[in-house]
Amino acid sequence: MAFAEPGLIDMIMRLRSRGISDINVLRAMEQIPRSVFVIDALKMRSYDECEIPIACGQNLLSPLTTAILCQTLEVSPEHKVLQIGTGSGYSTAVLAKLCKRVYGVERYKTLCEDAECHMKALVNNTVLRHGDGRFGWRGQAPFDRILISASVRMFPSALLDQLTDGGRLIAVVDGQLSIAMRKNGKIQEKTIMPMKIPALEPGKSKAL
Repeated sequence: MAFAEPGLIDMIMRLRSRGISDINVLRAMEQIPRSVFVIDALKMRSYDECEIPIACGQNLLSPLTTAILCQTLEVSPEHKVLQIGTGSGYSTAVLAKLCKRVYGVERYKTLCEDAECHMKALVNNTVLRHGDGRFGWRGQAPFDRILISASVRMFPSALLDQLTDGGRLIAVVDGQLSIAMRKNGKIQEKTIMPMKIPALEPGKSKAL
């Protein structure tokens, strides 16, 4: 980028020192200004290693958590990605720099609209939907990669059904960052590391 916002380069260097080695993920996070997804009063904290409050009582995940999720997903340029829990749109925009297209499902209409506005000038390969993320997006399935940006008690069967053969689904399951992979029609699961993020909320919000 021609000009780096204050704190951005420090964030990238910090991510490198914390074990983020995927050059494509680091480059994507360098290209997407995190400050765009933060309200004016909190912009000074945009690149700090912390969660930041956004609308509807939700939070923007910390840079390290975002990087770990994206790195674990192992996205390639030809991939079609489904993200459950769009939130502010930051991680959606990062994913969009890594793949062919990102489909996002968000239960809060306000967040869905805000995310579209935030991403408009940054990426053009995202499609968002206001809905219940537990059921994915059947009309656009199958997906090469699925990211649940929240914690769950178990991998939702509806999302596993929407994986391509050779695809992978990433989620925090019972406090552990976990992967579900479809190989020859069968699902294989493995855990990566402990991780705590907010739980996936059921339903589609009608009020927000």
